[in-house]
Amino acid sequence: MQASESIPVVILITLSGGLQDAYTYIVRDGVFANAQTGNIVLLSEALFSLNWGRAFSYFIPVAAFALGILSSAFLCHRFQNHEGHMHWRHLVVAMEMLMLTAVAFIPPESSHAANALVSFACAMQVEAFRKARGYAYASTMCIGNLRSCMESLADYISGKDRRSLRKAGYYASVILTFAFGAGIGALLSLRFGIHTVLISSFLLFLSFLLMIRR
Repeated sequence: MQASESIPVVILITLSGGLQDAYTYIVRDGVFANAQTGNIVLLSEALFSLNWGRAFSYFIPVAAFALGILSSAFLCHRFQNHEGHMHWRHLVVAMEMLMLTAVAFIPPESSHAANALVSFACAMQVEAFRKARGYAYASTMCIGNLRSCMESLADYISGKDRRSLRKAGYYASVILTFAFGAGIGALLSLRFGIHTVLISSFLLFLSFLLMIRR
């Protein structure tokens, strides 16, 4: 099992993902860093209303997210066969930490730039961390995890297979972890404002250390 699939690492990066989403919504002009479906809906609404300024504010995170996926996939192709202690996912986490730390010092009037960096970092994370204990999951959003949870629960009810029940419990735990991170992120964002994202960087730093040790 790779270090990135260990339960402690999954918990830390999922907490970070939830915190980032709450942070950008509360502190950075009501934009979701991770939930690009919502941003695309709001972008389309703004375009059809001819509200170009509002459309631009939602286009930025969508475009940054797409570029983040592209960059993370490129790192995978470039360094996945690299031998040594450093894995390509270590590079992703390190880059994400640096970007989120920079976001903490971007003033509120430049939230477009902050949202772009957070969305870019989230995209790199969701592309790099896709499995844990053999189960596919997402650390920065919940819709896929919720589908997998309910699907596994249906499998258990139909076939009484305890493996399906364990799988459903795993996905439920990931969703609750994300929700806890979002809740804590919301409370801290209201108190500490733009600097709250530093906590997300710290969580990623802990996951980086765990991955290096393993």
